[in-house]
Amino acid sequence: MGTDFGTTVTAVRDAPAEQGFGVLTETDVTATLKEKLDQDVEDHLILGACNPRLAHRALENDRGIGLLLPCNVVVRRDGDQTVVQALDPSTMVTLTGLPAMEPVASEATRRLDAALTALASRD
Repeated sequence: MGTDFGTTVTAVRDAPAEQGFGVLTETDVTATLKEKLDQDVEDHLILGACNPRLAHRALENDRGIGLLLPCNVVVRRDGDQTVVQALDPSTMVTLTGLPAMEPVASEATRRLDAALTALASRD
């Protein structure tokens, strides 16, 4: 992604929204480590993104899937670049072993990939 952390965070909030995801949680790793441990680390933010329709479908298959929800998207500095990473939704299938989870994970993957592609094209 680009070099400006703030601009990237804004873009990361917008791109998943276009795919039906909303940000439910936000963890400012940088601020938390500074406050709790007096440690300085690079800009690092974890956004918990959720597509309610997909989350509902996943929960209908396995209530325990809530352990993997929402989908975490990380925005962090790496040298002079800003990196964006997202958890692979196929993890839901791997960890549960439920074939019924495959269509949900597949759609979530397609939507997250589209969001990440949109982010890359904004550069």
